[in-house]
Amino acid sequence: MRPLHLLNKTNLPTLLEVAVTHCQAIKLSLITDTYISNNLISSYAKCKQLNSSLKVFDDMPHRDTASWNTIITGHVNSGTFFSAWEVLKSMKRLGFLFDGYTFGSMLKGIAISGGLKYGQQVHSDIVKMGFDDNVYAASALLDMYSKCSGVEDADKVFMHMQERNTVSWNALIAGYAEMGNLQRCIELFSCMEMESVKVDDATFAPLLTLLYDVESYNLTRQLHGKIMKRGLEHENTVLNATITAYAECGCIEDAKSVFDSADGCRDLVTWNSMLAAYLEHDLDKCGFDIFLEMVRLRLDLDAYTYSSIISACFGDAQHSLGKSLHVLVIKRGLEQVTQISNVLISMYLKSNSQSVDDALKVFERIDVKDLVSWNTILTGLSQNGMSENAIRLFQQMHLDYLAIDQYAFAAVLRSCSDLATLQLGQQIHVLVVKSGLEGNEYVASALVFMYSKCGIIEDSWKSFESSHKDSSVMWNSIIFAYAQHGQGKIALNLFYVMTERKVKLDHVTFVAALTACSHIGLVDEGLKILKSMETEYKIPPRMENYACAIDLLGRAGRLMEAKELINEMKFEPDVMVWKTLLGACRACGDIQLATQVAGHLLELDPGDHCIYVLLSDMYGNLKKWDEKASVKRLMREKGVKKVPGWSWIELQNAVHAFNANDHSHVNCREIYQALKELISEIRVFENGLILDVPLDDLDLANGNWVVGDDGLVQTVQF
Repeated sequence: MRPLHLLNKTNLPTLLEVAVTHCQAIKLSLITDTYISNNLISSYAKCKQLNSSLKVFDDMPHRDTASWNTIITGHVNSGTFFSAWEVLKSMKRLGFLFDGYTFGSMLKGIAISGGLKYGQQVHSDIVKMGFDDNVYAASALLDMYSKCSGVEDADKVFMHMQERNTVSWNALIAGYAEMGNLQRCIELFSCMEMESVKVDDATFAPLLTLLYDVESYNLTRQLHGKIMKRGLEHENTVLNATITAYAECGCIEDAKSVFDSADGCRDLVTWNSMLAAYLEHDLDKCGFDIFLEMVRLRLDLDAYTYSSIISACFGDAQHSLGKSLHVLVIKRGLEQVTQISNVLISMYLKSNSQSVDDALKVFERIDVKDLVSWNTILTGLSQNGMSENAIRLFQQMHLDYLAIDQYAFAAVLRSCSDLATLQLGQQIHVLVVKSGLEGNEYVASALVFMYSKCGIIEDSWKSFESSHKDSSVMWNSIIFAYAQHGQGKIALNLFYVMTERKVKLDHVTFVAALTACSHIGLVDEGLKILKSMETEYKIPPRMENYACAIDLLGRAGRLMEAKELINEMKFEPDVMVWKTLLGACRACGDIQLATQVAGHLLELDPGDHCIYVLLSDMYGNLKKWDEKASVKRLMREKGVKKVPGWSWIELQNAVHAFNANDHSHVNCREIYQALKELISEIRVFENGLILDVPLDDLDLANGNWVVGDDGLVQTVQF
């Protein structure tokens, strides 16, 4: 007799109901009944009260296989796999028989934890105990191998199964999908259809995740047709995967049609999938509209929703919107969610240099900082010119024994490059070697750049030689290194070797090659390389490629050709292009064109001090004092101040910083005396003439010197 009403319930019981039933069992002296105790164990486990399940289990005078299976399942569902493993060992030691459910529950836990060696031991027991023909155990075994990166073993299990059900086929398809093997997945799907095995949402969803390029569009449409034919189009997993597949194939209209047709069947993942589709296709306005609709419908937005929309707020234009979203995150109490905080840090760092403090505040407030948190702030500081802060942060990571990966190493080496701190860079190189990351292309590329900036091109070459050379990243770095060291011919030779070896080129490769041409005056060669980008290599030139070509023409004094090149561009020139042309105007002394270019720049970026300084210097060189005074007056009216240049020197593991006309260093007098002695020995060779360099024409903090119209060396400050 089992009068307890809980045993007849089909829906999930509440904890209170389970506790009441437990009391009734004790009161009626039914707690010794194995069936009732097993149900109490299961019910407590479903209410996430595993300790209560264990207490009932421990108090049982008689246990059967179902008792052990139930407690194993409870541990597995609670995420405590190793406790489940210990229970299984005890069950085996005490002589209890395993069944299909024992193996199924245990293999589920192994699949979640990724413990392949445990799965192999269970497989051995399955064979020994004669359960290899049990469809439940075999399907669980197949699923375990698929999820533990042993899909070949899963295939062997599948081939020896006498009875296969939909779960078996789906598990194998999911395993091959995880490996990215679309062809094998399609073969299995075709076999399912030929053998009249029922396909369901779990069959289609893994297949759709593999369709992520334009070439897959027709296959996506075919699968979508089969989904609709079987009436599965409104199953959430299939619906969401179909939206993502169409978006990945580049057809946002079809993704939107699927989304619109699912009105009333959408879950949060559906909305997030459509949001991500818009943002990945740079349709930010549509993305913001759908986000506002989600807010209006009072959907319970998750970390993915906020991370996606905040990630679209990079740049000055969306800065205020990003701050508004930050306020919304705080209001919803989600600021401490690490994923959201990480994307907020990235948003502030990419907005403008004035937002670095906001990024640091978010970083400091994160309770649980993961590797992404550290890498994001470290990379942002490095990219925003706060190299000293980046190095201090890296030192903190190292002292706190935090994990340091390739992104952290690449960022801190970039900071060492900016500060030209060779000794520190070499110490970090040692850490890179100890970490086994010397061959990583991003770390090796940063090492090449660091040694180059520190003036040791030989060590740049050694880092290049010790790295993998399969992608353009390493080649671009070494070409830049030689180009910036004035060894343009070597740089160009490397560029042509790269093309001969069929290494895939990118727009950065051409920036490096054009830089090399610019440094050695190969104007026609550089223009030929620029034109070959689209005609030979099918790479559309970007803004930076045109900027390099304009610099190339400017250095050769071919200003009109540079201006014509800007007119030929397929897009509007940005600040970088106009600045490059302005620099060329100054070098050529063309004040008329410089004034026009400066006008464009002041419209685009009225707060940039470089524009005013360049124009002012040009007027001063031409003795146009009224115009020079007008530029100075405009600077005062706009509140623009000249930012002095800085230089660093590393001596005996200490970094010393100087700016223009600096007198703050404790050894200032000795420094200037040494400088005076050096300058007295300097001779500049220009067109066979030896020109004396007056001390007043040189700046302690800037080493960019050119020969002026009066035959004397002058400083150029930017």
